[in-house]
Amino acid sequence: MRSPVLPLTWHLTRASGRRGVQSHLLAAGAAAVGAFVMLVMIAATVGADVRADRTAWRTPEPARNGTAVQALATTYVRGEPLTVVSLAQLPDRAATPAPPGLGTFPKKGEVYVSPALAELLHKLPAGQLAGRFPKPAPHASYGTIGEAGLASPDELVAVVGRAASDPAMSETAATGAGYFDQDQAARAVVAGFSGTKQSLFTYGDQAAALLGVVLLAMPVVVLSSAAGRLGAARREQRLAALRLAGATPRQILGMTALEAAAVGATGALTGALSYVAALPALAEVPYGIGSWYPGQLWVGAEWFAGVVLAVTALITVSAVSTLRQVVSSPLGVAQQANPRRTRMIRLVLFLAALAYIWRSTGGGQLKGRDYVVLLLMFYGAFWLVGPWVVDRLGRIAARCARRPATLLAARRLSDDPRGAWRTVSGLVLAGFAAGFFSVSMLGTDGSQYRDQVAVITANAADARHTAAEARTLLDRANVNAEISVVPEDDYDSLLGGSPGIVARVSGGQARLDTAVTALGSVGSGHPPYTQDYATAGDRSIVDRVADVSTATLALSFVVATASAGLTAAANVLDRRRVYGLLRLAGTPLRVLDRARVRETVLPLVVLAGGTVATGVYGSYKFNHAFGASLNVSGALELAVCVLVGALAMFAAISGSRPLLRKVTADPVQAPD
Repeated sequence: MRSPVLPLTWHLTRASGRRGVQSHLLAAGAAAVGAFVMLVMIAATVGADVRADRTAWRTPEPARNGTAVQALATTYVRGEPLTVVSLAQLPDRAATPAPPGLGTFPKKGEVYVSPALAELLHKLPAGQLAGRFPKPAPHASYGTIGEAGLASPDELVAVVGRAASDPAMSETAATGAGYFDQDQAARAVVAGFSGTKQSLFTYGDQAAALLGVVLLAMPVVVLSSAAGRLGAARREQRLAALRLAGATPRQILGMTALEAAAVGATGALTGALSYVAALPALAEVPYGIGSWYPGQLWVGAEWFAGVVLAVTALITVSAVSTLRQVVSSPLGVAQQANPRRTRMIRLVLFLAALAYIWRSTGGGQLKGRDYVVLLLMFYGAFWLVGPWVVDRLGRIAARCARRPATLLAARRLSDDPRGAWRTVSGLVLAGFAAGFFSVSMLGTDGSQYRDQVAVITANAADARHTAAEARTLLDRANVNAEISVVPEDDYDSLLGGSPGIVARVSGGQARLDTAVTALGSVGSGHPPYTQDYATAGDRSIVDRVADVSTATLALSFVVATASAGLTAAANVLDRRRVYGLLRLAGTPLRVLDRARVRETVLPLVVLAGGTVATGVYGSYKFNHAFGASLNVSGALELAVCVLVGALAMFAAISGSRPLLRKVTADPVQAPD
């Protein structure tokens, strides 16, 4: 016998009318937002790995039968890193293959630059940048490095052909800055460009992006869960009637799953296709070393299909999970006699989870995977206790209510705490990310080295001669500087314990770049460097955290706002009978609207405040693990983030005010 589930589902969907279509559109919109956001963050994670792999060839990999010398050096212009790869073919050796992005191995004197560097060379005076490279032959120009050799269109990279005896190819040129080098300099005899060590400026990008994915996963789950429960009250009433008419539990569940899966798949696929269409625009969003090549942000067919299926499954499971009472007690649902109370066990489990997290983070010996697990546990704990807190808030507010709107809001909170929690849960969970990132501060800013240029010498005896030569070069370049010889083993100076000189330059960034260029020919062969070089290791972490924090906060608030707006609109549709009866009883429309707003404000203030405070504590533990201090100035940023998020949520809730006015316009004629 043919199953009646499919035709009956189609019939009921068509018969649901305009309000049913509205609920389906809202659910599909939520699914689209969730799929789009997750694909964007996964794309950043996948793309960061691709970009990091493209930089691995620049760090030389020693070969037993090498054919060329490769030296990696890093200099800075206008505060941005400039990677210089110097290559020298060894005599009487086999030809060395061309590096990625080049057609041939560079000959002595040839210079290849990335498109971004070529543009900067054209823009800046030669004394600030071009003087750091060999001059092209007459009527010749710099070559161009292709996309295969670059991680980003904005990356500054140069490949220079040199002689093997050039000072830039020596052992001393690749070392000497002590702990400041941090993979910014290297030298080896190579046979090709199959290195596996990623650049300092890209190797941490994927880990930071993965943190953003974890932080956004729960808000997306919340949004998808809310989408699956849109129109839940209307669906429960309809299916309870079918259950009383003889429909089996399996048929009820099948109808709900089929309807939710169709709506969820449509919305998730729409969001996924929107991500594909937005790839050129997403590629322009800078992260780390700059913007992207669009192909780097393609997640692949597996992730594309996986996200669509995951969002669809979340919506389907969420919709089916609302039918427990319909299956077990359809008469109670039909009569709306099922109070949705919460139990004290939620608080007990929440406190147990927090105690476990507190104990686990106390030792400071956790790995990255452990922190991810604890973060997911934290989200789950708040998701578990949220409805319980809302229920208790409703009961307390009902006892203390002095106005009709407050009393109505309190009753709604205690009657349906899970529904009220779903409205605010997105922003509550986003509050943790806001609290965590806004006060995080790692590393050092290197302010003690500001306006200084360090030149390393072969030994302390050469430092005085180098100082005199440096004064001549800087005077010729019209740079005012105070030059001092730094004694060896002075680890507090910009030289990091190496012998050499330090020039204190006045005149701003342009003069500093000019000094670095002018001093390139003195010293041991190691390029002159500034505070940017000294703090690159710390700043690469701080900058990635800052980038991820901005993106995570923005997307979290987008998801939270979408979740609140969609849930508020669905609640109006689900409660239209209650609102109609209240209007017939003489309740003014403005009282109903105020009750809706207060129904959101009460749990939002308590729960969002709790997660923000927990985020600040998590940031403290994270910074403590790295020996850093909190960013006190981030308190203002935190306040702004929370204020903007709350205003966006209230705007989304207010967007359903016309819908409330419409469903209560003529309650006498309403069929229910």
